[in-house]
Amino acid sequence: MAAVGRHVFGKTGREVTVVGLGGEGVLRTHGRHAEAKAVILEAVEQGITYFDSAKVYAGSEDYHGEVWRNRPDLREGVFLASKSASRLHADAEMDLQETLQRMGVETLDLWQIHDVRTFFDLRDIEGPDGALSAFVEAKETGVVRHIGVTGHHDPDVLSHAVENWPVDAVMMPVNPVEGALGGFLDATLPLAREQEIAVIGMKVLGATNYIVSDAGVTPEVLVRYALARGVSVAIVGCSTPAEVQALAAAGRSGPLPDDEAETLVEAFRPYARELAYYRGFF
Repeated sequence: MAAVGRHVFGKTGREVTVVGLGGEGVLRTHGRHAEAKAVILEAVEQGITYFDSAKVYAGSEDYHGEVWRNRPDLREGVFLASKSASRLHADAEMDLQETLQRMGVETLDLWQIHDVRTFFDLRDIEGPDGALSAFVEAKETGVVRHIGVTGHHDPDVLSHAVENWPVDAVMMPVNPVEGALGGFLDATLPLAREQEIAVIGMKVLGATNYIVSDAGVTPEVLVRYALARGVSVAIVGCSTPAEVQALAAAGRSGPLPDDEAETLVEAFRPYARELAYYRGFF
């Protein structure tokens, strides 16, 4: 079995696989322990090294904890990420302690300020009692190795964070709909790359509820589209080991050729605003 491709994760100097296991799918549930464990272990078996989670993703952190506590030997080979949506310093600190306990680890590879949507969010997070200072302190003390920010509502808001915050990574939507709309992919992403900030592609399969039948749209094609945009890693939530295998296969196939990527964008262009539901247009 060929190895999944790898990229350097921004300016951190660390390498991650070009595809990662997202925190959605079966991991964003409660009470499905055996299924979640099977998905996480299949990702390890496939050679995937990037694992996503978040405090608000139902039982996701607990599922991870059940694996890493029992298999600490596997923990050393993975890049483990989670998130806090708290806007204040004290709340974020409490979130981090709970995340570490739930995930059964002493250190996170990446801790992210989650779902930054508005300029009001920016004001609160940057303020004297804001969460940003908690993230910076966590990195300075070594409790987390790297810090990041995530957002999928407003490219201008996320670009502000990329340009002004001391983050190592940014997570944003990367799919053909975004290629049609502009903002995240033609402004925020290049800004991040200029500053050598790692780019994590999310909402990669965001358009699959509306398959354009004559465009050859499959999950593999959408993952490869994200890779063609030059992300550090594209993450996808999975519900079965078979889906993990398909994700890894897409990572082995590499980026979609430019002409195919552009054809995909044009197929989705007429529906772009409707399909980008996560931006809150409606």
